[in-house]
Amino acid sequence: MSTTDRPALREFWTDLPREGKYLLSVVGVQCIGTGLVLPFWVVYLHEVRGFALDTVGLLMSLLPLAGFLITVPGGILIDRFGPRRALMLCLSMACVGELVMAFATTVPVSAVGLSLVGASFGLTWPASQSMVASVVPSGIRQRYFGMNFALLNLGIGIGGIIGGLFADVDRVSTFQTMYVVEAASYLPALVLMLGPLRHAGAPVTVHHDHATPSVSYLALLRHRAVLPLVVLSFASAFVGYAQLNAGLPAYARAVSEVSTRALGWSFATNTLVIVLLQLVVLQRIEGHRRTRVVLVMSAVWGVCWLVLASTSLVPGTILAALLLSAAAGVFALGETLLQPTIPAMVNDMAPDHLRGRYNAVTSAGFQLASVAGPPVAGFLVGHHLASAWIGLLLASLVGVAIIAVRWVEPSLTPTANGITEVSADLTIPPTDPVVPPAPQPPPA
Repeated sequence: MSTTDRPALREFWTDLPREGKYLLSVVGVQCIGTGLVLPFWVVYLHEVRGFALDTVGLLMSLLPLAGFLITVPGGILIDRFGPRRALMLCLSMACVGELVMAFATTVPVSAVGLSLVGASFGLTWPASQSMVASVVPSGIRQRYFGMNFALLNLGIGIGGIIGGLFADVDRVSTFQTMYVVEAASYLPALVLMLGPLRHAGAPVTVHHDHATPSVSYLALLRHRAVLPLVVLSFASAFVGYAQLNAGLPAYARAVSEVSTRALGWSFATNTLVIVLLQLVVLQRIEGHRRTRVVLVMSAVWGVCWLVLASTSLVPGTILAALLLSAAAGVFALGETLLQPTIPAMVNDMAPDHLRGRYNAVTSAGFQLASVAGPPVAGFLVGHHLASAWIGLLLASLVGVAIIAVRWVEPSLTPTANGITEVSADLTIPPTDPVVPPAPQPPPA
């Protein structure tokens, strides 16, 4: 597809169904609330509530762990009751969890609050992607996921700035207010689910011989496209987000010797680059193989980690701080390539009646990487093996590229890989009988 043939992004809002517009309209508001508290979890638990740092570390591990544990039953829940009801459960758990955190003065109560928040995060990803796929046509899903990611980061960035100006460790009421506001930020989406979107995201009914409960996750993983996508989701998250959130700060402080303020600016740079470039990137990748977009992303993230490694040559200097921000900015460019592609692959491959399971099992790969990645980074950087950590990331990125091109690409249909015009030499993978498609209704 030539550049001139690609739909202009300004047409996206016009092409988007009303339900999709409703979903997109609340992303920014909800994520402003998320941004209020996201940078301050450790500060709140350690400096405000007085928990020991090792205890805080264990508490924080509950977020990805709860998210991982809920994905498997969550996928079944989505397929059986529909993504709208699953999203309502997510929003309710998040709201209650944040309210619990606002008034949590003991470790057990904090553990309950964090578990609720983590479970809501873990279920939200497959539920929201299934909801989007149920109301947004396949041809514009990739653009929707990209726009959603840009708005998410814009909201979190604005919320982080407001939270940084408002939070005061000597006044617990400031943190309580932020957690209450975060809880309230989920209410607009909940109102949408109960009102304008009450008929969207209904469960797909199938004949008894294709009943949803008969398809297990083991059977799903036998489908030729599913296991490669799960592995790709895990690998890209392990070498990407798990390291951005844990490895990069550890390296920046222990090896590059930059200040916490410089670290904060690097994350601000990351958010800014996403907001500025996501629309441009969406236009550029339209019509290209999504697996090749992941290949480019691998190269971009390789540059990111090399730039981060260069900060060790000038530790404790302004140049180190600038290079750290540059690394975070380059990482953001890779994010704008990745975020619209993998969700679009998954949802263009998934049958309607199994969409929840498809999204859940790939989400489980992401959540597992979030659990496994930080300890690896902490061990290597903490034991003065920072160069080995950088080497591991670069080698893993080569693995991500190989997985995308040699394993995922042959398993995808052209449509799932983002190709709108199929050339004669493309072979469409046969439908795997393990996961039968939902029967189509007779023509009117």
